[in-house]
Amino acid sequence: MKRLLLSSATLLFLAVSQGALAIDAIYTGFFSNEALRGYDAVAYFTQNKPVEGSDSYTFEYMGAVWKFSSQEHLDLFRADPTRYAPQYGGYCAYAMANGETASAEPDLWTIHEGKLYLNYSRRINTRWRDDMLGYIEQADVNWPTFEKEY
Repeated sequence: MKRLLLSSATLLFLAVSQGALAIDAIYTGFFSNEALRGYDAVAYFTQNKPVEGSDSYTFEYMGAVWKFSSQEHLDLFRADPTRYAPQYGGYCAYAMANGETASAEPDLWTIHEGKLYLNYSRRINTRWRDDMLGYIEQADVNWPTFEKEY
């Protein structure tokens, strides 16, 4: 019996070409199950910067593993995850405004009116800041379509 070995890129191509790839509720990347690439969602609000989370403080929420830098941050998130979780499932907010999904970098972020928004690249983050309110308005319109996919 012959075995066929396929690369992960080939499998991804096959999934996409067959329409089998739907977005996850929370962006984690293809080979991880960590939200925010392992960064502490609460730290954006309490420390005003991205802080790496620890394997010692984790919580599963919406199919992803969330890491925190302290028990206090874990407890805050557990009590009110929607307050701290990034908008649009952690996908790039600018991409969502354009009706698309894209990964996001934990160090390219904005908090506006108590909500965390992430962006794909420095160039996109600059563009995002030029018309953030307009992009938020459009992303809020587009997000429900993507939410239904998962």
